[in-house]
Amino acid sequence: MQATRLNQLQIMDAHTLKQGLEQQTITLIDVREPAEFAGEHIPGAVLVPLSRFDGRKIPQAGNTQLVLYCRSGNRSEIAAQKLLDAGLESVTHLSCGLASWKEAGYATVVNRNAPISLMRQVQIVAGSLVFLGTLLGAFISPWFLILSGFVGAGLMFAGISDTCMMGMLLAKLPYNQRSQG
Repeated sequence: MQATRLNQLQIMDAHTLKQGLEQQTITLIDVREPAEFAGEHIPGAVLVPLSRFDGRKIPQAGNTQLVLYCRSGNRSEIAAQKLLDAGLESVTHLSCGLASWKEAGYATVVNRNAPISLMRQVQIVAGSLVFLGTLLGAFISPWFLILSGFVGAGLMFAGISDTCMMGMLLAKLPYNQRSQG
């Protein structure tokens, strides 16, 4: 098995995950939000969103290895740390998340009727706020330009930290809570 040890956190590549899923030796947990899961996920994955993540309620079948994944690997690493903090000796997550699975050419379950992705929602809301701030700043008061600057700073922070507060807020909206299309 190609997994490297990093403290107590195991990192698994997509090929090894695929083999484990085929051999039914892995319980795969998707820690993204319900709308993301509804839109696309790895076949056989179980949804346990990071926003409601409770290590005591992780479903695991028998003697299988628990593997976590998200879009890029950042949220699954956070969830893995929560499990390690709760006392698990070893936790595994998919290196580079769903992106590495798709890059390897493996199939995903896609639902075309799912809500648009959180990333697109963030782009629409952020773009609208910047546009509105610019218009109001040009025609009403230059003070409205602070809105555009605030949104720009938030996007910069999101890009640097891979943590988007706007995305987390949008994920809480009712239409983003449905995991099935």
